[in-house]
Amino acid sequence: MIIPIAGVLLGLVCLFLAFMGNPANMSLCVACFARDISGSLALHSVEGLQYLRPEIPGIILGAFIVSMLFKEHSPRGGSAPVTRFVLGFAVMIGAMVFLGCPTRMLLRLAGGDFNALVGFAGFIFGVGTGVLFLNRGFTLERNYSQPKTEGFVFPFINFGLLFLLIVAPSLLLFSHTGAGSFHAPIWASLTAGLIAGVIAQKTRLCFISGIRDAILFKQFHGLAVFAALLLTVFIGNLIMGNFNPGFANQPIAHTDALWNILGLYLVGFASVLLGGCPFRQLILAGSGNSDSAVTVLGFLAGGAFVHNFRTASSPAGVTTNGMVAVGISIIVVLIIAFTNTKRFGND
Repeated sequence: MIIPIAGVLLGLVCLFLAFMGNPANMSLCVACFARDISGSLALHSVEGLQYLRPEIPGIILGAFIVSMLFKEHSPRGGSAPVTRFVLGFAVMIGAMVFLGCPTRMLLRLAGGDFNALVGFAGFIFGVGTGVLFLNRGFTLERNYSQPKTEGFVFPFINFGLLFLLIVAPSLLLFSHTGAGSFHAPIWASLTAGLIAGVIAQKTRLCFISGIRDAILFKQFHGLAVFAALLLTVFIGNLIMGNFNPGFANQPIAHTDALWNILGLYLVGFASVLLGGCPFRQLILAGSGNSDSAVTVLGFLAGGAFVHNFRTASSPAGVTTNGMVAVGISIIVVLIIAFTNTKRFGND
C-alpha cells in the first residue's frame, strides 16, 4: 500500500501547487523547473522562462533531511560522472521537445491532454529499449563511498539558491510574462517541495522503475504510483474545473505526435541507463549520491542549451533544431548503451 499512498500524496502536492499559482498542468515538472532555474541564473535569455523554482531545491533538501534523520544518507560517487552528465543533458532535450518530464506527462494526461497519452507510448518504448540493454549487461560500473562532506555539497548549493531567492532576489532574473511568471508563493512552493522530497525518499518513488520492473520481472505493483497520481489529479482537476479533454488547445503543449513520441522515447531510454527518472535523480542527489548531482547539473545545462539553440518546442510546434537535437541525442544514447554493455563485447 505504500506506493499507491505515495502517488496520492504526490498528486495532492501537485494540486496544491496548481491551486496556489503554478500552471495547472505544470504544477510540478522537474524538466520545466530546471529550465526556469537556468533562466533565473542567466544561463539562457528567454524572458518568459526565468524563475528560481523553490520546488527543486525543496525536493533535494527534503530528501537530504529525511535521509539524515533515518541514517540513510550515503555519500557515494565515481560511476561514470561525465557519461551521466551527458545522459542528463539528453533527457532535457527529449523533455523539452515533448514539453515536460514524466511527472508532467502524467499531469497533462490527468488534465485531459491526449498528446501526453501519445507521448506515453514513446516513453514506454524508451524504457523498453533501456531494459533490453540492461538484460544484456549494461552498466556504468559501481560507485564508491566518499567522504561525508561530499554528500553535503549539493544540498548546501541548493540551500544557497534558496537563500538568494529569499534574501537577495535582485541577483536573479525573473519572468513578468510567460510560464515563468506563474508560480505559487515561495513558502508554498518550498513546503510542497520538501514534502515531495520526503515522500519520494522514503518510498523510493520513481516513474521509471514501475515500467522497468514490469518488463524485467513481471512485477506490476510499482505501476500503482502512476494510477494513484493520475486518479488523484484527475479528480482534483474535475473539482477545480481544470479538465479539458482533447488534443488541440492544450496549455504549453503541441500536437505533433511523432515528436511527442520521440521526445519521451529519449527521456525513457536515457533515464533507464541513469537508473531513475529525473525526479528520482533529485532524491538521490539529496541523499548523498554525487553521480546524481552531476546528472542534475546536466539537466540545468540542457535547460540552458535548449533555449539558447532553439531546440525546445512551443505550442506552435517542434523546431527543426529540436528534431535534429533529438535525433543526435538518440544516437549518442545508443552509443553509450552499446559501449557499456558487456554482451556486445565491451567487458
